[in-house]
Amino acid sequence: MAGTAFSDQQVYLSHFRLRIWFCGIVVLAMLGILASRFYFLQVMQHDHFQTLAENNRMSIVPVVPNRGLILDRAGLVLANNFSAYTLEINPSKVENLQETIDQLSKFVDITPRDQKRFRKLREDSHRFESLPIKTRLSEPEVARFAANRFRFPGVEINARLFRNYPQGISASHVVGYIGRINDKDLETLEADEKLPNYRGSDHLGKIGLEESFEDELHGRTGFEQVEIDAGGRAIRSLSREEPVAGNNLILSLDLKLQQIAEKAFGKYRGALVAIDPKTGEVLASVSQPGFDPNYFVDGIDQVHWDEYNNSEEKPLNNRALRGVYPPGSTIKPFMALAGLYYGKRSPSTTIFDPGYFTLSGSSHQYRCWKSGGHGAVDLKKSVVISCDTYYYGLANELGIDRINEFLTRFGFGKKTGIDVKDEISGNLPSREWKQKRFKQVWYPGETVITGIGQGYTLVTPLQLAHATAIIAGNGISIRPHFVKAIQNSQTGETKSIDYPKEQPFPFKPEDLALVREAMVAVTQPGGTAARAAAGAPYSFGGKTGTAQVKSMKQGEKYNEKTVEERFRDHALFIAYAPAGDPTIAIGMIVENGGHGGSTAAPIARQVLDYHLLGKVPAAQIEEAAPEEEHD
Repeated sequence: MAGTAFSDQQVYLSHFRLRIWFCGIVVLAMLGILASRFYFLQVMQHDHFQTLAENNRMSIVPVVPNRGLILDRAGLVLANNFSAYTLEINPSKVENLQETIDQLSKFVDITPRDQKRFRKLREDSHRFESLPIKTRLSEPEVARFAANRFRFPGVEINARLFRNYPQGISASHVVGYIGRINDKDLETLEADEKLPNYRGSDHLGKIGLEESFEDELHGRTGFEQVEIDAGGRAIRSLSREEPVAGNNLILSLDLKLQQIAEKAFGKYRGALVAIDPKTGEVLASVSQPGFDPNYFVDGIDQVHWDEYNNSEEKPLNNRALRGVYPPGSTIKPFMALAGLYYGKRSPSTTIFDPGYFTLSGSSHQYRCWKSGGHGAVDLKKSVVISCDTYYYGLANELGIDRINEFLTRFGFGKKTGIDVKDEISGNLPSREWKQKRFKQVWYPGETVITGIGQGYTLVTPLQLAHATAIIAGNGISIRPHFVKAIQNSQTGETKSIDYPKEQPFPFKPEDLALVREAMVAVTQPGGTAARAAAGAPYSFGGKTGTAQVKSMKQGEKYNEKTVEERFRDHALFIAYAPAGDPTIAIGMIVENGGHGGSTAAPIARQVLDYHLLGKVPAAQIEEAAPEEEHD
């Protein structure tokens, strides 16, 4: 029995020793694995983890450049920047966003409008690290938040640059505005390989010069390497690559002239473009009514958006570049030139105007504005008194294809190529165009009414000004432009932009001189713009125009007093001055203004008086034209 017990004890001890050895081997193996892992991480992967540690300790922060300024020709500021503090929230670092906002409201005045805009920014700009909940903080608000900063992880105060438009509504369609970068903008920047230069930037140009010259205005983003603590706060700067500020735009625009033109429109809607015919520089570009671009910088609130977007006045529509209207009688000087150029008229050619025109084989009468007609009319008189019958017959003799060919050379029916986006081309009809557009043949009657600027012909105020500048510039065409020069933000060097000249037609000097002489006579006694030009110490050329909005039935007489305001005729006017050596050419329209001679021409007169004399004329715009007047 004793031997058996001893034998069992030996077996137990042997098994125990085996377990001890096994556990020891396992422990040694685990220690070996752990040691090898330590070796792998601390020796073989040393460089990798050292880089990660450095990245956790350091951060590359983009430094947004100052946006370039926009200045008028005299150096008056149209767009600049200012710095202010912004309260920003990083939604990914905030557990309960609404509760955080509610708590923040105890220290900073956060309005329901601020919250609504913040929610919209989250929807539109979810890729950004932080978003502003409150911009342009006051000093007391900054101090209150700073004292309670520890309560709000994920919330910071940052100094930001803000775009400012000190002129407000004035020249708003020209300057445009910047807005927050959205997903579509990001896709465009990425496709154009510009995204790295927009790191840290929240805004870019949306319309006008701000959009068209974005590359010049934005500048180059800089970078700062900073050391950060465990909470992600910057401790000190380690290195810095300075940003390069955007370049400044120096415009041809004369801000004072612009403001006088805007004020001259008074209650009327419409547009006016003034161009220097010698250089193509746009001196003024008015679209009434306008809008305040400051509302759009941080995202326009719903109240102002509804006010602008739903208004019947359409203040967001740039009428100067995108408004299209029948040119009415302002087309007649160009038609007169076409008649001379193609040999269909001579200075002495005279027609008899009985008050109407009829096509051969037709009984339909195309009536002149003057019942009973003007009697004998030559080319000069046809422009001065704006004889419709003369141009009905001339258009019929020229034919629509020649009219199209000739007017195209003046820039009608195509974009002028001005240096801002979104210009539209208007419309200059032809046989081919009608067949393509309506699948119909062209009718002779359509040619007849084209001769007086009606029918399918549509022009923009910019096109009218450009075409008038070609007449004023002795047949030389220069592409209209707003930007006169670009100023380097680093060196201060100003580089002018050259725009090529071209001659659209080899006009005979005597033909052009005759048409210009007729346009000057328009502003003298007996002409349709004589009253607006009365008392001017300089002579100028012009042509009034009236464009129908509501079609009249055969034999029906238009009565402005009985027509709803929205359906009254448009008033147009083109002009250049001074007559002998023009330095300004104008194309303009007053929507539903009635007659060009009594509504549009007085506005142009105020512009000409300031441009040539440096003063604002005392003459006021008349609200209605006498019944006997016509353009």
